[in-house]
Amino acid sequence: MASSNYRDESDDLTLSLLPEPLPQNGDHENKDESLSIRVWIETKKLWQIVGPAIFSRLASYTMNVITQAFAGHLGEVQLASISIANTVIVGFNFGLLLGMASALETLCGQAFGAKRYHMLGIYLQRSWIVLFLCCFLLTPVYVFATPILKLLGQTDDVAELSGVVALWLLPLHFSFAFQFPLQRFLQCQLKNIVIAWVSLTGLLVNALVSWLFIYVLDYGVVGAAIALDISWWFLVFGLYVYAACGWCPQTWTGFSMQAFSGLWEFIKLSAASGVMLCLENWYYRILILMTGNLKNATIAVDALSVCMTINGWELMIPLAFFAGTGVRVANELGAGNWKGAKFATKVSVVESTVIGVFFCVLIMAVHDKIAYIFTSSSAVLEAVDEMAYLLAVTILLNSVQPVLSGVAVGSGWQAWVAYINLFCYYIVGLPLGFLMGWVFNLSIGGIWGGMIFGGTGIQTLILAIITIRRDWEKEAEKANQRVLQWSTPKPDNQSEEQVH
Repeated sequence: MASSNYRDESDDLTLSLLPEPLPQNGDHENKDESLSIRVWIETKKLWQIVGPAIFSRLASYTMNVITQAFAGHLGEVQLASISIANTVIVGFNFGLLLGMASALETLCGQAFGAKRYHMLGIYLQRSWIVLFLCCFLLTPVYVFATPILKLLGQTDDVAELSGVVALWLLPLHFSFAFQFPLQRFLQCQLKNIVIAWVSLTGLLVNALVSWLFIYVLDYGVVGAAIALDISWWFLVFGLYVYAACGWCPQTWTGFSMQAFSGLWEFIKLSAASGVMLCLENWYYRILILMTGNLKNATIAVDALSVCMTINGWELMIPLAFFAGTGVRVANELGAGNWKGAKFATKVSVVESTVIGVFFCVLIMAVHDKIAYIFTSSSAVLEAVDEMAYLLAVTILLNSVQPVLSGVAVGSGWQAWVAYINLFCYYIVGLPLGFLMGWVFNLSIGGIWGGMIFGGTGIQTLILAIITIRRDWEKEAEKANQRVLQWSTPKPDNQSEEQVH
């Protein structure tokens, strides 16, 4: 049985992140009981991260939906402009910055597991510096949004208005540099419920300011952009106040010049993380662009948009597992507990896959009805019905792939995964999608199928093989070396004492 003095890690940062070793007396029944207890304890730890992460991601996703819904009542051009500015301009940078921030999941997670608590604040500040510089370098994408969108084939009126919206979304763009690292800083300390509460409040603020700026003040589509700016910066300040104003005394010890040391190594890890995620993020956007060049493109794009919207909502669950797995693996490796990291990986993969199977079966069961939520067009309904099986397979694969990517992030394999993504998505998946869609005239189903089976399917298989064959004991040693290499001496006023 588990040790009776086992305590919740949220009350004690120094507590081991796995339960005490359970006695093994050779009895088969006791072994089964021990395994079930270990699974239950690991599940609680995992869902302490995954549960709030699902909620906070859904809240952030919904903020854009709310603002677009308000903007949709202004007119078709206005709706198209805010949607394109969000999807194309902001979306292009979002994936890169989010990926770069995930470097903190490796560093903060392993430092937390190794009880080098003071380093979490240093890593946070380094991430702010790196992401802010990256935001500055990406600013021209917003400034020149209009010519970029015209080059991509958008009509002049939509491109012009989208360019105006993009300029007003620059504050939103720079908020990513601070919010993403703050989320991971708190996430690695298992303070996920704080992120969830701040996200809920931010969602309410977004609804209020969207109504205020669009309807009451009549700022139109610019008001929609301002509403998003205010909402996302509210998240930044909410998380910062919690992190820096006394609720993280061991991990935040104030601003330090140490944040400017070791920046080059930090940039390399952040860049690898960013490339890893943005290659995947851009892949699905390319799918939509390719679909737009088909015959009867309007129906094809509408049908794919319905499927991608459904997939986007469900994807919040695997992405939460991505975060949870990364933290759990990093914590255990940082603590030198390679068996715990391996066990956490198994539990996370199984639980995420079970959820994926459930939604896969659900989609197949209601394949001819799922589009009624979004449209009444018989042509679109028929197209979605035909693609439902691809949506189901996509959901199933996406229930495994993000978890394996989370293992990579927790272990620090981002560079390897970036190469794998490049190969699977752009050397195999895209050409196969083009071949199936145009050469074999399989239309949108061929494009999507080729990109899913050739890209995501092969990527998932490769990541699974790498994870299974990995020497976990050596990974724990690497994590220990990384913590020692990147750590700085502790402040004089910080001890190894536990935090209450």
